[in-house]
Amino acid sequence: MVLRSLPLFLLAAVAEIGGAYLVWTVVKDGRAWGFALLGVLLLGAYGVIAALQPSEEFGRVLAAYGGVFVVGSLAWGVAFDGFRPDRADLGGAAVCLLGAAIIIYGR
Repeated sequence: MVLRSLPLFLLAAVAEIGGAYLVWTVVKDGRAWGFALLGVLLLGAYGVIAALQPSEEFGRVLAAYGGVFVVGSLAWGVAFDGFRPDRADLGGAAVCLLGAAIIIYGR
């Protein structure tokens, strides 16, 4: 299960965070509306990718993905937006990722 679910969690994070970031840049930075359309398509792809998880429990998959989303969002900010996380960001992200692992793999 881990070998199948981890790549799906990572791909879902890229789709959701990347899509949201594209919409964000249109609203906040005045980029062309085509970027928002691409962002919306990526957000839709996120929903499909999440549904490919081997677990059948929607709530469990989305709850675990929440931890991946937190870590991925911080990483995205570092890579693409000049964000520098502080100790609280990193500690909180570690707690979220641990919680995600417990939720999805703790059985």
